Amino acid sequence: MNIEFRTEPLAQLSCSALVVYNFEGSSGPSGTVERLPAEAKALVEELRSSRELTGKTFECTLIHRPPGLAAQKLLVVGAGKGEKFNGGQLRRVAGAAARYLRARGIHDLVWVEEDGGESSAECVQPVVEGAIAADYDADRYRTERENERRIDCLSIGTGGASPSEAAQAALNRGRIIGEAQNFTRDLVNEPANSLTPTILADRARDMASRYGLECQVLGPKEIQDLKMGAFWGVAQGSDEPAKMIVLRYLPSDAPEAPVVGLIGKGITFDTGGISIKPAENMHEMKTDMAGGAAMLGVMQAIAQLKPRVRVVAIVPATENMPGGNAYKPGDVLTSMSGKTIEILNTDAEGRLVLADALTYAKQLGCTVLIDAATLTGAITIALGNISTGVFGWNQEWVNRVLASAAAAGEKMWPMPVDEDYREQYKSMIADLANTGGRYGGAITAAMFVGEFAGDTPWVHLDIAGTRWSNEEKPYLAKGPTGAPVRTLVHLLTNLAS
Repeated sequence: MNIEFRTEPLAQLSCSALVVYNFEGSSGPSGTVERLPAEAKALVEELRSSRELTGKTFECTLIHRPPGLAAQKLLVVGAGKGEKFNGGQLRRVAGAAARYLRARGIHDLVWVEEDGGESSAECVQPVVEGAIAADYDADRYRTERENERRIDCLSIGTGGASPSEAAQAALNRGRIIGEAQNFTRDLVNEPANSLTPTILADRARDMASRYGLECQVLGPKEIQDLKMGAFWGVAQGSDEPAKMIVLRYLPSDAPEAPVVGLIGKGITFDTGGISIKPAENMHEMKTDMAGGAAMLGVMQAIAQLKPRVRVVAIVPATENMPGGNAYKPGDVLTSMSGKTIEILNTDAEGRLVLADALTYAKQLGCTVLIDAATLTGAITIALGNISTGVFGWNQEWVNRVLASAAAAGEKMWPMPVDEDYREQYKSMIADLANTGGRYGGAITAAMFVGEFAGDTPWVHLDIAGTRWSNEEKPYLAKGPTGAPVRTLVHLLTNLAS
């Protein structure tokens, strides 16, 4: 998608569609409708007065041959209540506009910018992010793809003013983050036969080469030599060789601390192992590497945004299969940290690969650990598909993540970690058991992972419910969402500042 500013007066802008938004319940023209020339504004007001246009969220009204405009069409998008309008809502409204227009074969649109000032520049980034995310569909393997239904060009119409440096920077930031989110979605959407651990490592290596990141990939021998017994226990049941993917972003002008470790679960397919899952919906387990994909997307973004912060991303990638060499219920594994783990359920494998990845991250010098994983179905029972569960020992870092989520428009919710839950995953024969039972399952799984963070500040994001949308939304296609890329990019870039 080509993204640019256009500085012609709005009346003279020649394009397929000019896009404005208005608020619900307003007594007159509102939102960017107010910037329209008098004739076009009067028509919109007439439609509003007759209740043909209400301003309800995502309501789209397409006006052909709008008076007073050179644009072929005028799209008025409902933005909901003005008092609830924020950057997150703006991102969704822009996405709704893009998906509405491209479904009607429109390839280019001009989004009317807010009326000048710093607030106008701040609105550019969510508009660009929303449009790029909206222009994605999970249809790569369809032979009859509707390739013509894409937005080729998004323009930000300034109404005559030259864009400020802040606005130019916001446009570039939005493009980088939107593309990183879609890169993550592409990975999550891949079927497991097209994204084995080896291929995932190759994709990471290619991205790192393109954007100037250091990349190292450890294979089975290195994993075993490092005594990653928890990771290897999961990996040994598959014929596909396991990979530990390590990406480094270490700018020379960044402070020595913090060194942020981003750890993403990379199970490219999860059968559940010997404790095999039911057949129903097992195909969705190709997305069990969404945490790893998200961390690769974050690294793609920061490699271009270049914040002054040191970051190491680690993705333990393997399949969880019930092969002849697979680990079994009742086995005891020795993790890289030396802690021993009794296996009660081989479908509780994500916490095992994360355990060794967190230990390795500390060995590499990371002073803060943030992991993202499709860890439990229990978090979906608790929070549905709406909010990501956030856990952590260190409240300062939990608060930072939650603040970044709010700023980036991704819904997250803090979950408890409490000493009393530790009783649930004690083992009679080892240091830990790999499951704490059904009740409080998301909490005990997170706390199990946290055992391997130790005293290092650590935040865990359970994205099992938010990594995928089973519903088509006005602003986002059904399928992978790219959560929590925007949150973590916001966190890292604001740490630097």
